[in-house]
Amino acid sequence: MQTPYPVFTEDMKKTHKILIPNMAPVQFRILAAAMEQRGYQVELLGNCRSQVSELGLKYVHNDTCYPALLVIGQFLDALSSGKYDLDHTALIITQTGGGCRASNYIFLLRKALVRAGYTNIPVLSLNFSGLEKESSLPMDIAFLRTLLMAVSYGDLLTALKAQTAPYEVHRGDAAALQSQWLDKLCEEVRQGRGMSQREMKAVMPDIAADFAAIPVRRTPKVKVGVVGEIYVKYSPLGNNDLEKFLESQDCEVNLPGLLGFVQYCAYNPAETVRLYGGSFIEKFTPELLLSYLGRLEKIIIRALQSVGYHAPLPFRELLKLADGIIGRGDKMGEGWLLTAEMVELIRSGYENIICAQPFGCLPNHICGKGMINKIRELYPAANITPIDYDPSATQVNQENRIKLMLAVGRERLQETLGLRKSAPSEGVPETPNVSEQRTVALA
Repeated sequence: MQTPYPVFTEDMKKTHKILIPNMAPVQFRILAAAMEQRGYQVELLGNCRSQVSELGLKYVHNDTCYPALLVIGQFLDALSSGKYDLDHTALIITQTGGGCRASNYIFLLRKALVRAGYTNIPVLSLNFSGLEKESSLPMDIAFLRTLLMAVSYGDLLTALKAQTAPYEVHRGDAAALQSQWLDKLCEEVRQGRGMSQREMKAVMPDIAADFAAIPVRRTPKVKVGVVGEIYVKYSPLGNNDLEKFLESQDCEVNLPGLLGFVQYCAYNPAETVRLYGGSFIEKFTPELLLSYLGRLEKIIIRALQSVGYHAPLPFRELLKLADGIIGRGDKMGEGWLLTAEMVELIRSGYENIICAQPFGCLPNHICGKGMINKIRELYPAANITPIDYDPSATQVNQENRIKLMLAVGRERLQETLGLRKSAPSEGVPETPNVSEQRTVALA
């Protein structure tokens, strides 16, 4: 059947370069290497100029979801840059398959390509929901496993850097080590190595040990968690480089891993069967995938805990945190996961939380902003600030609101430190933590 748009064929693997939008920079870099191992020519885009947003506004309706506007704008900016042979260039975009507008980005992208005059550019869909059968990235069990391993390695590197960089004695050590391991892991993936559970169990503790060897000084800092719509939550383009801004404010940042969202997406079909009925296969398949993802998650948790770092709560425990606050049937967009992540962050000591959301994103306004009062009732220490991201929202206003939240966090931190100093020691000498001991030993 003839399609009204160009389709990426198997022969194009040798002739076309596929451009990848940069959502989660660390995880997507390893995902790109996994595609290269499969014979694809790919490039992870890094263009984050103001022109990206302007092009998005030009070719996408301004009522459209902000992430769609940015992704499409980034593609159009790249295509107009003169860097690529437009007769041998393709694009790839993810589709979650849920009720979120993200499932329809691909249609908006194709429409924008036609309007901009790029009618010969094929668009691939990366999805696990059976969407876009003619244009889906071919997927088999081995490739799926490789992609999930790539996400797992990315999550580990992100967590290790985030918990090390604010305390490092020599500024830049954690970022440099993360870059070194990224280079090494990407090369391993291109060679088809490092992607089995056995190899992960061997490599991940080594990665964690390398970060633990960085000299640090664990002075108390404001701890900030970041939750929200998946693109704005992870993408420096979508959140105005939020993580870097928080680092400049001398904070420790906790950005929950991408694997948690993958588990959420795998869990939801089984929840639908539990709520509304369905076949055994419809319930069994997601449970099988969740079991596999749980094993990957366990490897990450053990690697982090082995060197004294904070590890995320297992998904099976995380989903229980939504009970009594929001129903698990609320699974549009980030749904109940967004609420559960806020509760986990608070319980883990990251009570200062930024809920990053595109303006007008209904699931996030309900599951994020709408849950704040209830969460504060249960956890009075919660210091949550929702931040809207939109072409009309200025970065200055966003950062000023975040600074107000951080001011409250610093005040509470000082109060906590004051209480500790005034508390009787009962004759027990203070013991430096593991990181402080490392600093002394290396001095």
